[in-house]
Amino acid sequence: MDRSSFEALFDMTDRTVIVTGGTRGIGLALAEAYVLAGARVVVASRKADACERTAEHLRELGGQAIGVPTHMGAVEDLGALVARTVEEFGGIDVLVNNAANPLAQPLGQLTVEALTKSFEVNLRGPVLLVQEALPHLRVSEHAAVLNLVSTGAFLFAPLLSIYASMKAAMMSFTRSMAAEFVHDGIRVNALAPGPVDTDMMRNNPQEAIDHMIGTTLLGRLASADEMVGPALLLTSDAGSYLTGQVIIVDGGGTPR
Repeated sequence: MDRSSFEALFDMTDRTVIVTGGTRGIGLALAEAYVLAGARVVVASRKADACERTAEHLRELGGQAIGVPTHMGAVEDLGALVARTVEEFGGIDVLVNNAANPLAQPLGQLTVEALTKSFEVNLRGPVLLVQEALPHLRVSEHAAVLNLVSTGAFLFAPLLSIYASMKAAMMSFTRSMAAEFVHDGIRVNALAPGPVDTDMMRNNPQEAIDHMIGTTLLGRLASADEMVGPALLLTSDAGSYLTGQVIIVDGGGTPR
């Protein structure tokens, strides 16, 4: 490997990246990273004001960025997100499915409403968004899809069965997408974070947070920024031989 090849490994210059749930937490950290790596970034989230604030922040970092209000549970929003991205930047190279709904209900008390809402946001939306973006990913020379799942997909998940099962299904879709899209030159991988210090985490009772920390070897929550390295690996040329994989980033907790 020569220096120019080495320096190009994580370079995202002239690539367009969509990040759903991109206005806070892991999504915001990834959006910032892609801009700093040279990409054009589209952040999608339900709230228009949050999208615009985040896009302005990304532009202040020196990048090209827009925000597109998008509800992952609204099928019509998915096509609109793709269309707006292509209108602004001419194509799509990377799609990061990060938006999620952490609905929790105990088994025996599940409601149709909760199951439906989780399905629409955590599974149907991401899968159909990839489908909407597919024609544009097929013509990209650097096409990659990254699906954010969860270590909950691998673990016993009392009270979190709805969320964990949807993430497990998304992991299965990741592997199927990788196999079906390989001949189109599209790599598809998943990232499974463990406990990360985000708004979603802080909404849990402190005893639950302490329990999750205690299951990790590192004995702490991750910062959202600690998801950047693995995400860039999976979506940049540094990961050119990675597809159909799930990288677990959990401080050493899941194997225990």
